[in-house]
Amino acid sequence: MFNPRRRGFLAAALLTGASLAIPFVIAGAPAASATATPGIGVSGGVTQPVFSYKDAIREHVRVQSPVDSDGDGKKDLVRVDIIRPKESGTELKVPVIMHESPTFDNPGAGFENDHKKYDANGNATKFPLYLDNYFVPRGYAFVSVDMIGTRLSDGCPTSYGVADVLGGKAVVDWLNGRATAYDDEGEPVRATWTTGRTGMIGHSYEGALGIGVAGTGVRGLETVVDIAGYTSGYESFRANGTLTWLKGGMGWLSKKFDVDPDEKCAAVRRKLVEDSDDATGNYNAFWDERNYRTGPISKARNVRASVFSVVGWQDRNVVGSQFSEYWTKLPRDVQRKMWVTQYAHLDPFWARREVWVNTLHQWFDHELMGVPNDIMRRPRVDVQLGPGRWITQADWPAPARKVILRPQRDGSLGREPSTGTGGYLDTQQTEIAMAGDPATADPNRLAFLTPPLKDAVRLSGTPSVSLKVKLDKPTANLGVLLVDYGTDTRIDYRERSATSAEGLKFIGGKDCVGQGTADDDGCYTRAGDNTAVSGFNVVSRGILDAQNHRSLSRSTPLTPGRPYRISWKMLPQDYEFKAGHRLGLVLTGTNADLLQEPDLEPGTGTRVTVDLAGTSISLPLVTGTTID
Repeated sequence: MFNPRRRGFLAAALLTGASLAIPFVIAGAPAASATATPGIGVSGGVTQPVFSYKDAIREHVRVQSPVDSDGDGKKDLVRVDIIRPKESGTELKVPVIMHESPTFDNPGAGFENDHKKYDANGNATKFPLYLDNYFVPRGYAFVSVDMIGTRLSDGCPTSYGVADVLGGKAVVDWLNGRATAYDDEGEPVRATWTTGRTGMIGHSYEGALGIGVAGTGVRGLETVVDIAGYTSGYESFRANGTLTWLKGGMGWLSKKFDVDPDEKCAAVRRKLVEDSDDATGNYNAFWDERNYRTGPISKARNVRASVFSVVGWQDRNVVGSQFSEYWTKLPRDVQRKMWVTQYAHLDPFWARREVWVNTLHQWFDHELMGVPNDIMRRPRVDVQLGPGRWITQADWPAPARKVILRPQRDGSLGREPSTGTGGYLDTQQTEIAMAGDPATADPNRLAFLTPPLKDAVRLSGTPSVSLKVKLDKPTANLGVLLVDYGTDTRIDYRERSATSAEGLKFIGGKDCVGQGTADDDGCYTRAGDNTAVSGFNVVSRGILDAQNHRSLSRSTPLTPGRPYRISWKMLPQDYEFKAGHRLGLVLTGTNADLLQEPDLEPGTGTRVTVDLAGTSISLPLVTGTTID
């Protein structure tokens, strides 16, 4: 989609590149010398590595933020480590790739837990991840930002709160001449070497920071690459009123990344725990501040930057709705791209490395350099349907029709309404226990299956469920699973070991991405799909505290014995059910796989009686697929 907000920039860039203050040179030319006019090398629609990584300028500043997160009476200073081509300056101004993270101390950045190294002058000689190694030789500055309250920045981490967002925004403002930074002597420093055009990139919390900063509408942030990033703090710690993370989790998260003495931020953490309200699990003003879709600090409608999102549908940490709910709220003229995968909480650098790096390269060149490549003319979405199976499509979700399936008295799942009731107890169970052996009666679940599919059926979008239930207590955790029954080789997103996690396993050897030095070689272990043969796979899931069936902000206990119709969205998916497989609907209680601690939601023991005639699941199925 062409973005009218950026028409002037793109038009000029396509013609001359002059508006970027970036002169282009013929690809294959040697790195610019002290006597030559420096320029960016472009060939085949991408920038070329014509600058020396070893000779690049390494420096650091501290940017003044507008917040005092630790309450010491001084505005927090944000540490920024910079590496940029030696030639950047008056004659060559370069764009910025910005990686802001809370993890540079603990546990480290990326799948291999990279840490920074510094020289005697305090400048970084090792930057975590590969972005500096790859992009600095191609004419970019790389900026590594310690999130407020972490590493060498002032303040306290606020677990997605206002300080987390405005600290990163201040750095973008400084790169565009709107904020102040200081060197080690306290002297002001200006970013005279940059065009100001900035792209933020990050995984998980880092991705959330990019989304949060973009939602302020800050000028100069041109693109955000959000890899499994949060868009709602509530959905990171709650699922429709149920607790899914640690009790006191917001305080724990703040402490996790902060290696300063405990007393420095103890008061901040106490308030995080108090205000997050573990007692009810309700949505409140605390969570609204951490809502980057429609919150008071950051909201999707304010986004000016283009957005490149990556989501793993089997991610338990950042569930798929974090992406899908945000995606629909972005302004229509925001350029966007996405990858959707069957992995869990994963950066695709580890899963599909060559394709990912090439795609990211073209994306940044187009969005930050104005290189006239075809990245925006390609299909917008890459979809992984299984191990080694990728397709592309124009948008997400794919065009689909809503198909309603209803549980039947005989345990089948069909199109016609049924009669009768069923029941189960709300107990805490794993998904393996809930979905396994569906033909066997189980007091803790109800299972219903379609006949074997005559043809493959693809789901693309967000299923929803509607239950008509009676409880014998004032509340229950209502759980539902959509299951693919049929033996197949699938991504094993459950296994975790020293050599495998999130659906991948290390396979030996390394790839060196870009240029390197003795301190920073840019080399990373290769990984591949971790697969397993299984008889079934949980495709989507949903859970809701029945007390929140009317509102996530207010608990309303149910009257025992009274019937209620309760509907809610399950988690989104893009998944293919193969011919011969069967779709399964499992109605159950507390889902142990969604919990970080067993005692978070032990199960209420409530007896749930289900009226089959008033119960259904709605599936967005791609046009042309049928279920008998």
